[in-house]
Amino acid sequence: MQPSERQDQIVAMLGRASEMTVDELAEALAVSRETIRRDLTRLDARGKVRKFHGGARVMTISTSAMEMEGPYALRLAQNAEAKRKIAQAAARLFQADDSLFIDTGSTTVAMAEALVGLEALVIITNSPRIAATVASNPSHKVFLIGGAYGSDAGESLGPLALEQIGKFRVRHAVITIGAIDANCVMDFDLQEAEVAKAMIERADRVTVLADHSKFDRRAVFEVVPLARIDTLVTDVPPGETIQAALSAAGIDVIVSG
Repeated sequence: MQPSERQDQIVAMLGRASEMTVDELAEALAVSRETIRRDLTRLDARGKVRKFHGGARVMTISTSAMEMEGPYALRLAQNAEAKRKIAQAAARLFQADDSLFIDTGSTTVAMAEALVGLEALVIITNSPRIAATVASNPSHKVFLIGGAYGSDAGESLGPLALEQIGKFRVRHAVITIGAIDANCVMDFDLQEAEVAKAMIERADRVTVLADHSKFDRRAVFEVVPLARIDTLVTDVPPGETIQAALSAAGIDVIVSG
């Protein structure tokens, strides 16, 4: 296991338990206590956890901090390996002749790369980058949604994009999110949330891609209640509260790897 993967797991474990000792983390991850201490030092320096003598606890995030999201270029680099594994696991859900909406996000960019190896998909996206990636496989039929250009993530947004989405009817909507709690999935940007909603309305099934950093988080704009989601693909099993809500909603949870 790479140090970055192990450190992501430490953050996720502390997110569920709130506080753990060095011994508990070392036993859970089958590494030495000294390795855990080094990981905690690095994570503390990055503001991910708060280290104390003999252990660490999850950082307390204020409401105002939770209702913000970093630039897209930064999000592409965050949890990159976890997102790649999520994308590979999600790609196994689809087969030839399936039709997919794919919205714009750092995890769906990884998803596009995973879909290149499949055959004969119909893909509709508002991301030029995703469209160009999947179009490198000539067996795929690709439609690029137009509209107002959002320069941060390089995506089409606004009324024109929503109007074009309404012209399609697909089997699957594959979306990324900013946050998920026991009630719904959310996003930090109104226009991105509107695109995701429009795609969901025109799809038979909904697959959400979300790494563990999205769990127990809040964002301003609701995208869809849990009951509308069919599958969640993630990298780490959710905590008890969210897992219970996902089970109650009948969502199939796939943990990559």
